[in-house]
Amino acid sequence: MSEERFVHAWLLRLDPAWRRLPTADREAEIAAFCAAADRSAARLVQHAYSTIGLRAEGDLLLWRMGERIEEIEETAADLLASGLGRWLTTAISMIGLTRPSQYVKRPSSQEQSLFSGARSRYLVVYPFVKSTEWYLTPAEERQEVMKGHMRVGHRFPQVRQLLAYSFGLDDQEFIVAYETDDLVAFQDLVRELRETESRRSTVRDTPIITGIHRPLGEILGQLSGTAA
Repeated sequence: MSEERFVHAWLLRLDPAWRRLPTADREAEIAAFCAAADRSAARLVQHAYSTIGLRAEGDLLLWRMGERIEEIEETAADLLASGLGRWLTTAISMIGLTRPSQYVKRPSSQEQSLFSGARSRYLVVYPFVKSTEWYLTPAEERQEVMKGHMRVGHRFPQVRQLLAYSFGLDDQEFIVAYETDDLVAFQDLVRELRETESRRSTVRDTPIITGIHRPLGEILGQLSGTAA
């Protein structure tokens, strides 16, 4: 089976006017949207994260992976046409492909797909662009720089990483995602990575989206004001 999968990081913003609908209408629209999410889950892997109050642009982050880009597109259309989805606007959308790294011959559990196994509490995802000079640097030099980068990452086993390749498909070159239960440890990791040689080649690594993993129904209940 091919190792390539399409990854979709999708940040959605809810129209505040939806909250002023009658309770029964909101409940019906949540049910319709959740039904569409169940249909999506039959075709691809999808996890929901709350960004309520964490990003000005959006309230709901859907982290999705499918074998075909058509699955990403068709399920997105279904979600936007179903119930609450008609009140959602795309704030940020990034696509990429999971592919074997040219710098890692034998990926550890830290560097495997974040779509497998149990979910951690937090997901941090952002676009990443490197400089032209990086790609024009000899491969041996780039490998040595990345070794230093990876040595730092391995000191934080509580943080898992996924890198999806976006060049040729989207504006950014990569989608970088981290999953962890410990945001303090994650920030320590980022601080140390900023002091490595690889930082010199970074052109852009924002916006950074931090989401809290919750069942989709729970997030929608929070947005509705009906969460237990």
